[in-house]
Amino acid sequence: MAFLDPGDVVLIPDPGYPAYQAAAGLCGAEVVLYKLDPSAGWRPDLKSIDKRVLKRAKLMWINYPNMPTGAMADTALFKEIVEFATKHEILVCNDNPYSFILNEEHKSILSIEGAKDVALELNSLSKSHNMPGWRIGMVAGKSIFIDAVLRVKSNTDSGMFRPVQLAAAKALKSKETWYESLNNIYRQRRNAAEKLMRSIGCRFESNQCGMFLWGKIPNVYKDSVELSDKLLSRAGVFIAPGSIFGESGSRYVRISLCADKRVFAEAVKRVEENL
Repeated sequence: MAFLDPGDVVLIPDPGYPAYQAAAGLCGAEVVLYKLDPSAGWRPDLKSIDKRVLKRAKLMWINYPNMPTGAMADTALFKEIVEFATKHEILVCNDNPYSFILNEEHKSILSIEGAKDVALELNSLSKSHNMPGWRIGMVAGKSIFIDAVLRVKSNTDSGMFRPVQLAAAKALKSKETWYESLNNIYRQRRNAAEKLMRSIGCRFESNQCGMFLWGKIPNVYKDSVELSDKLLSRAGVFIAPGSIFGESGSRYVRISLCADKRVFAEAVKRVEENL
């Protein structure tokens, strides 16, 4: 609402977080999906985007570390995106809530030269500080962009409950040991999730970051929905079919690392006994 008018084009990754499309729909924008290439580490092929589309594009969503694929962006990719956005006068929004989850390199697109002229970055305490439901997030960028966001935000609510703000300020002062402890838990769950992936015959990249595990399904299934339905009906185990994140996810499934490792052990047991 701060940057798009009805009919404007917004570029959204496929696969990607479904809320990006929903938000575009609220302001009547036209959604154009761009593919993330699995053979290139789930990076976008910016050159493949139709030039006619680029003339009308006003906003581009990116999400690194990526959900659902767990892919990371290096400096070279961020530079390419900044150059692309500058050339085509597109505002880039990097949704970056997984930056501290199983990720040794905390990169911000705003660290790239010229990025502040064409980019915003979003983050959240939901993942990094175990505060989902508190609805505490942040946006960083140039003042002209922040002012545009504030014009909309200040007319949708009257501010956040002060004790919640104070708690968030305290959480942001967490020492490195907090993140180490949190990631140790996620690492144990990740190991357990990998066992579950293998038990259903899925292949996955070992260098994923974030709080999910993304795996490619065996060829015996026509798509991820068929595998997901089979697991649920026969073993009572639910795994998200990748198709809910876009057409490019139709042959993938996503496992969340939010469950306790004992839950993963039970899931593996059920799969082995019932499939």
